[in-house]
Amino acid sequence: MNQQRDPNSQTDNSQPSPAPISDPSRNDDNVEEIRESALGWKNRLSGIWHDATDRIKQLFPVGRVSGQKLLQSILQSLTVSEAEIAEILEKVRAELPTTEAMLIGKPQAGKSSIVRGLTGVSAEIVGQGFRPYTQHTQRYAYPSNDLPLLIFTDTVGLGDVSQNTEEIIQELLLDLQQPSQGARILIVTVRINDFATETLRKIVDKLLEKKSIPVLLVVTCLHDIYPPGVDNHPTYPPEYPEIQQAFASLQEAFGKLCDRAILIDFTLEEDGYTPVFYGLENLRDTLAEMLPKAEAQAIYQLLDENASKQLGNLYRDVGRRYILAFSVIAATLAAVPLPFATMPVLTALQVSMVGLLGKLYGQTLTPSQAGGVVSAIAGGFLAQAVGRELVKFVPVLGSAIAASWAAAYTWALGEGACVYFGDLMGGKKPDPQKIQLAMQEAFKAAQERFKKN
Repeated sequence: MNQQRDPNSQTDNSQPSPAPISDPSRNDDNVEEIRESALGWKNRLSGIWHDATDRIKQLFPVGRVSGQKLLQSILQSLTVSEAEIAEILEKVRAELPTTEAMLIGKPQAGKSSIVRGLTGVSAEIVGQGFRPYTQHTQRYAYPSNDLPLLIFTDTVGLGDVSQNTEEIIQELLLDLQQPSQGARILIVTVRINDFATETLRKIVDKLLEKKSIPVLLVVTCLHDIYPPGVDNHPTYPPEYPEIQQAFASLQEAFGKLCDRAILIDFTLEEDGYTPVFYGLENLRDTLAEMLPKAEAQAIYQLLDENASKQLGNLYRDVGRRYILAFSVIAATLAAVPLPFATMPVLTALQVSMVGLLGKLYGQTLTPSQAGGVVSAIAGGFLAQAVGRELVKFVPVLGSAIAASWAAAYTWALGEGACVYFGDLMGGKKPDPQKIQLAMQEAFKAAQERFKKN
């Protein structure tokens, strides 16, 4: 992704300067190694959090002894060790409503399209997101490996006569035997005009012998057999006889192996079909019916139409899907029974989000650089927001860091980061006032939205 950037781009002197942005051409593997290195969450947070607490002090009557004592008590309660942060992060991971979707299908059967439909990210990002997991599988965690809401496991080599089907089955069985951090579902994808399904049926049959798991048959690429002269999708569901007959044949072929079967046609924008994700609502509703309540709710939140409205900016549209996912995770923090420690961990979560948004806009950031961006664009906003809540909720800060507040603040920070990175991409100097205004407006709107969830 090519862009021009003003090398002197910084916020004004009233804001902390962000760490220098790294070269977008850096090798992704090196960045991954840096992210997984021994920096530790504490090192990533200290500068950001200390800056915010300094700003919070300005909001209290420091000339009064009682105010000073109250502030000192609060800030001491907010200070946590690296071990405590790690403990909370583990609790958050354990409580996340994560869905592990195992995708089984031949190449070009629509597996990656399902990932695009459920996450909202582009085909390019989906392709880059998958990483080798075993010899015959690869994985993609969304929005991040650290705190995933969706984990997709894709089988590779199906349909290749040189591949040993038994080896693939054994790898999948071994994967299913591993402890799961959330709900699991098996998604079998078949093109509407592909009736050579013996290998797929054999794999599903073998897996179900050893492990009980819900199975969804997803029949794709419906436009391949649209009647002559039809150049767009009909009203869903399609009632063309060609579609209904082929769908019935595939359902009969899989018999009782699949719990449910649906029709979808997820295409690319350049293909010219509208909507691009034809049948997405049916996929969402069917998954929700087959998954536990918490996981189902998370999928509905990830596909919130109001949260991902297009604004005519491709990067902002995709960015908002990442922001939404991290906002849903942030809301989980409210359930952690250590309210005074949630703010530093919330910041750690948001540092990860900003790093991903930066990559979307062509800026490859280390965790420390992403933390510098967070400090630069959100230090003042965080202090004002937390200060207002402290005034309202002291001495019980836990009430202030409620699910809706955490989600709304995460959303606002993501919006601010998109403005920041968007200016850099356009070769402009980021405008702190514009960023703060965008965050304030986003925070207010998000508070109302997440209160309803």
